[in-house]
Amino acid sequence: MDIDLTLETKEGRRPLLFHYTKMVNAGFTGKNQEEVRHHLTELAEKGIEVPDTTPTLYPVVIRALSTDSAMEVFGDETSGELEYVLFVKSEDEVYVGVGSDHTDRNLEEFHIPRSKQICPNIASKTVWPLDEIKAHWDSLTMRCSVLKAGESTLYQEGELGLLLNPSELITFVKEKIEGPLDGTIIYSGTFKMLTDDFIFADHFSGELVDNKLNRRIKFSYDVVPLNYMKI
Repeated sequence: MDIDLTLETKEGRRPLLFHYTKMVNAGFTGKNQEEVRHHLTELAEKGIEVPDTTPTLYPVVIRALSTDSAMEVFGDETSGELEYVLFVKSEDEVYVGVGSDHTDRNLEEFHIPRSKQICPNIASKTVWPLDEIKAHWDSLTMRCSVLKAGESTLYQEGELGLLLNPSELITFVKEKIEGPLDGTIIYSGTFKMLTDDFIFADHFSGELVDNKLNRRIKFSYDVVPLNYMKI
């Protein structure tokens, strides 16, 4: 499949048609694996299925990728997760965007891989060449806010140094996938929420910030439940 993106470089912006054949969502990719295990314990106490080992990797149907400003969801217990996104044209040509692994939290309690298929993966329309940012990667920051019933909440915020970097993430993915990663989209996994629990929001907005090159990538989307009929 193909997706229309905008490539932003130090020299300017141009259209980018990216062809992809695989998409995967990584999970529990924090550099501090002790903190990750603590988080797993918290999830297990809530009745959520957790993996035996971390990091983890889940395949996602490629038609579940979207850059739209709204998504339809089934039910009212879904929420987003802020992640950086790698668009791997080849191992020598990788682009970086930001997005959300939107997840059905009810289904997640029973089967995490299935919960990744029912909601779209949202991605920013703008991407940067990895080569332009990998030297100062750890200083890049991501943050997101959610809007629920008119009230805005800062939901996640942190430096990318908290997560596996692209080289580490690609190495991990290569251990799980046979053959070259050409045409693969990789969602990075996320860091912890700033709230005590999930917020099943009406709107999600996030950004990737590069203070060294004085630029940022933003994206946002509305969450639209399928509530127009009785079931």
